[in-house]
Amino acid sequence: MSQEKPCRACMDFKSWAKSQKKALESEKDSEEKKKKSLSVNNVKRNDCPLDKDELGSRTWSFLHTMAAYYPNNPSDEQKSDMKKFFHIFSTFYPCNVCAEDLQEQLKQFPPQTDSQKHLSQWLCNIHNEVNKKLGKPEFDCKLVDQRWKDGWLDGSCD
Repeated sequence: MSQEKPCRACMDFKSWAKSQKKALESEKDSEEKKKKSLSVNNVKRNDCPLDKDELGSRTWSFLHTMAAYYPNNPSDEQKSDMKKFFHIFSTFYPCNVCAEDLQEQLKQFPPQTDSQKHLSQWLCNIHNEVNKKLGKPEFDCKLVDQRWKDGWLDGSCD
């Protein structure tokens, strides 16, 4: 019985590395096991496929930045397109568990697309719901423009 290859977008790097290590050990003798185990555990290239944590972090960065640059007074077409974007995005997100969770959130809390402020605040609240589920700290949604558009007031982004 062959084991299905693990989905990098569905697991963090450490878990993926452990699964790869186990697969390597079952295929190679003890000398090769040590050699490959060291390379899997100690070296991570910068041009590898994203794991679940990297994908999540970069996706949130993209979505928050997109919301930060959304128009203050969007047209009806822009409002509709943004709503469609989130619904379509949720159907194609590579991590199935994450995609299903976002689809449920979209049903409960539809995208607020009346303005940049509304969209940014809606997305921050959605993100905080995910953070709660993952046991991560919540972000102060009053700071979304500093974090994703204007930079921190202390000038550290200049």
